[in-house]
Amino acid sequence: MKRNLKHITLALTAVTALAMIPNADACTNLIAGKKATTDGSVMVTYAADSHNLYGMLTHTPAAKHAPGAMRKVVEWDTNKPLGEIPQPAETYNVVGNINEHQVAIGESTWGGRHELADTTGQAIIDYGSLIQIALERSKTAREAVKTMGDLVNKYGYASEGESFSIADKNEVWVMEMIGKGAEKGAVWIAVRIPDDAISGHANEPRIRKVNWKDKDNLMYSKDVISFARKRGYFSGKDEDFSFADAYGEHDKATRRGCDARVWSYFRRFDPKADKYYAWCAGESDEPMPLYIVPEKKVSLKDMQWSMRDHFEGTPFDMTQDVGAGPNKVPYRWRPMEYEVDGKKYCMERAIATQQTGWSFVSQSRDWLPDPVGGVLWFGTDDTNTSVYMPFYCAMTEIPKQLDKGDINTFDMDANFWMTNWVANQAYNRYDLMIPDIRKVQSSLEDKYQSSRKEREEALTKLAEAGNTERLVQSINAEGKEIAKEATDAYRQLAQYLLVKYMDGNMKKTDENGDFILSEYGLPVYPTFPGYDKKYYENIVKETGDHFNISE
Repeated sequence: MKRNLKHITLALTAVTALAMIPNADACTNLIAGKKATTDGSVMVTYAADSHNLYGMLTHTPAAKHAPGAMRKVVEWDTNKPLGEIPQPAETYNVVGNINEHQVAIGESTWGGRHELADTTGQAIIDYGSLIQIALERSKTAREAVKTMGDLVNKYGYASEGESFSIADKNEVWVMEMIGKGAEKGAVWIAVRIPDDAISGHANEPRIRKVNWKDKDNLMYSKDVISFARKRGYFSGKDEDFSFADAYGEHDKATRRGCDARVWSYFRRFDPKADKYYAWCAGESDEPMPLYIVPEKKVSLKDMQWSMRDHFEGTPFDMTQDVGAGPNKVPYRWRPMEYEVDGKKYCMERAIATQQTGWSFVSQSRDWLPDPVGGVLWFGTDDTNTSVYMPFYCAMTEIPKQLDKGDINTFDMDANFWMTNWVANQAYNRYDLMIPDIRKVQSSLEDKYQSSRKEREEALTKLAEAGNTERLVQSINAEGKEIAKEATDAYRQLAQYLLVKYMDGNMKKTDENGDFILSEYGLPVYPTFPGYDKKYYENIVKETGDHFNISE
């Protein structure tokens, strides 16, 4: 069943067009090398945090191309046609942000020096197209880095400052790139993250001093330093060059709104990372490093829950300040900055945020055949309340619950809309509703994770027997079952939350979550949760005796 709301939103066309412009404080990537994970997989996470992005899973089939075949390039944020480029002889199967060779790519935008946005009018490769084309053409992360550099050099770069996480089954790289203004192309640098390290980026460039002699773990455009010198961004010795400081602009607001997200991830796995709080809070100018070697290894579940972070247990904890209200809501509506008495203040920006369109945790695993080793744990809407569903890189059919849709058309069969329905109820009564959400969410995710071993053993047998057709059919069939199960469960959950918490009350339930009836079969009287003590104290502080009814 669909509820078409387009007639309601026609008057908002101009506002919607403006909303297509990506938010400068958008996406988050977390990274773990294969020796930093509990199972040896290389993992990358990504949350696509545009306020106007519909959460869907995309697919581009593998293909052979005749000489002279062309590929259209369409800007990811706006759907604007940018041009065409020649196709190679062969392109690979791509599911979301992972391809059939287990190469996975995420990104985060940081803008940087705005004068370096393309002014030639000839650039046709935006950051979203760059990711997709690299996935279509690359068998390894290292090859993807080179492909991306070659593409912007040849066809021009149509976006601003960007960081990319680029992983395969053996290694993971962080690549940072920015345009050259009136000159064609881009300057860029890429660093291989050590296998035993974790890293991340969140709308801030993070590559600073590097070992320029380490050709195995470093790649860069030939003019990355000379261009900075020419533009007056850098004047020191080559060995002191910092890409992040030459091409990015850092202040207290960006550190707190961006780097703090990576810091919160680091500290989960190494207590020593707490010292980088000073950088994130603007109390120190000593930067947080690009990566750390953690004391504790990272599991798949750890990565998923890291994507649900609201700074819990830190000075930035969003459940504790006055903005959380009486129901401890770890969300703040935009804009992120405001002014009082001539002073500027901020809202915290955590990894988990309401405007996420979709997110993933990718696993690339060298001990499994490629069709089985590459898996995208994919969820729609807010990472905190979504369900991460496993989809293998050999998938060739997108489940209808995750297929195309739009942000103005409500659809009862769409995973994106059901997750939004659940999340948007919780934003009002968070501390009361989140336990009910966790039960359903955890039950589904635990089921999907615990079933992987047996499932992957069966898929591996098909791969090793060369039975590709049955392998893909099995992967497609399971993908459809999982997407339907998760969507149906959240539809039921959304309805349950509405019934249980309607009108500010809370209906009584038993240990199974079922509503309690009286001995005569009628619903028992609900409870009234009210507000916490701090909320009442704030009312009195604000209004004095206005509501005082004492004798």
